[in-house]
Amino acid sequence: MSSDLADRSLSEFPAAPRTALLLIGLLLVATNFRGPVTGVAPVLGQLREAFALSPAEAGLLTTLPLLAFGVVSPFAALFAREYGLERSLFASLLLIAGGVLLRSAGLAWCLYLGTAVIGVGIAVGNVLLPSLVKRDFPARVATITGACALTMGVSAALMSAAAVPVAAHAGWQMALGMALVLPVLAALVWSRQLSQRSAPAPGTASAPHGGPVWHSAIAWQVTLFIGTNSLLYYLVIAWLPTILTAAGLSATTAGSLHGVMQLATAVPGLFLGPLIGRFKDQKLIAALLSALLGLGLLGLALWPAAATLWAAMFGFASGGTFVLALIFMGLRTRSPQQAATLSGMAQCVGYLLAAGGPSAAGWLHDAIGSWTGVLLIAAAMSVAMGVCGVLAGRDRTIGGAS
Repeated sequence: MSSDLADRSLSEFPAAPRTALLLIGLLLVATNFRGPVTGVAPVLGQLREAFALSPAEAGLLTTLPLLAFGVVSPFAALFAREYGLERSLFASLLLIAGGVLLRSAGLAWCLYLGTAVIGVGIAVGNVLLPSLVKRDFPARVATITGACALTMGVSAALMSAAAVPVAAHAGWQMALGMALVLPVLAALVWSRQLSQRSAPAPGTASAPHGGPVWHSAIAWQVTLFIGTNSLLYYLVIAWLPTILTAAGLSATTAGSLHGVMQLATAVPGLFLGPLIGRFKDQKLIAALLSALLGLGLLGLALWPAAATLWAAMFGFASGGTFVLALIFMGLRTRSPQQAATLSGMAQCVGYLLAAGGPSAAGWLHDAIGSWTGVLLIAAAMSVAMGVCGVLAGRDRTIGGAS
């Protein structure tokens, strides 16, 4: 009886349990899109000592996934059209798992190659998961997307908070290797979806191919808004524990605050969507989020004793900015195809722009001799992000009046 049940196709199960299994699988898949990357920063000091890495070389560990996001993300839809959404998402989990194992092998080249493989897996999954949500939960896109954002934040927070204690007792390899539980658990649940083979939704980010979107001022405003936010977010992701320990906090406290910041990024996804619908345009929201983000950076630079407040503020503002940028993909375009092109453009250019952040911050720290100067420069960049956000927040569409 039990073996017969195991062999049955997912389509034979009643609709409600099948939907519940799909939803659980989606949430577990989403846990992999930040945790395996963000758990590196709390043990970055140990990695630098183990491999004699310069700050710029250490920053490359955060840069490599971003390069993968920028290069691979726009082409994930092509992979899904060939092999199906479900199988492509499963393959992304296998890539993440393989990357985690390789990264923890103990050799310098494995550390970097494994990090790059993790980035490729996340890039594929990050693009395709929203497409599956659109297809299977069309009436609850905002709710399901918010739930996925929450699981991303929770998993990232747990990886960050646990990294230092685990490294203290079992070494940095175990601290990085514990992220393996995320893709393995998700793959076990998601394997029940492999009998399905569906194409991505029409609005899925596709390969950049020029055209009017690339010549639109609004498209570039949206792209620079999300790109600058990504640059600042991954800069802080890479260096926050190091910044906090340099300011006198313990490594354990710094790792915990790194987790607080991660968790705070998920909060805006729970309410920002409905709130935005009440406004004629999004200029004020973009300006407020940019101001909060800049204030968080200023606080970390000038008053690190209140780091809990500043880390939570930065995380909240960065998460809200990301949600707002995703909403811009729909509001500033006139068709699903145009939205897909804008999404591909924003992800490609935005992540490639962000890729320079961690290594540049490490180089600036060496040149300036202080993290305060790096944070002040980052805070100034938040002003530029705010300008792009206000321009992108106007009630305009690509091809319309500018």
